[in-house]
Amino acid sequence: MAAKSTDEKTNVMRLLEQKKIPYQKHVYTHIPSTNGREIAGILGQDPDRVFKTLVTQGKSGNYYVFVIPVCEELNLKKAAKAVSEKAISMIPQKQLLPLTGYIHGGCSPIGMKKLFPTILHETALLYDTICFSGGKIGYQVEVAPDQLIGMIGADSADVCD
Repeated sequence: MAAKSTDEKTNVMRLLEQKKIPYQKHVYTHIPSTNGREIAGILGQDPDRVFKTLVTQGKSGNYYVFVIPVCEELNLKKAAKAVSEKAISMIPQKQLLPLTGYIHGGCSPIGMKKLFPTILHETALLYDTICFSGGKIGYQVEVAPDQLIGMIGADSADVCD
């Protein structure tokens, strides 16, 4: 069910190449209402190695990005503690594009309009590579987690339920 790979590159891929970070591109045909677990299945990937990007706002007004496995839920208390906030909440979906430059379903931790403090769920470090959005619906990139951390200055923590 995965679509044929095309030569099209997203900004995420261009940024990875610019930093000389090796990656593998995965392209799939988007089916509306497909969830992360289903996308992992389409790509033949272990769902524990496929991550989603969530954008939040702290009580202070600062924004934070959390990259967590697609089958997990963000624990807002653990997430707030990880970024030294009293509380955080998910941003409304309508704020995602103006804030990050990405739409829902295509949000990547790489290439946002501004580099926000980012926390990668600690399980990512168990794998040689993880998959996450390539910055456009239907595109995923597979990158070594330590390379991602180095590129965007992320930290890791247990932020899931």
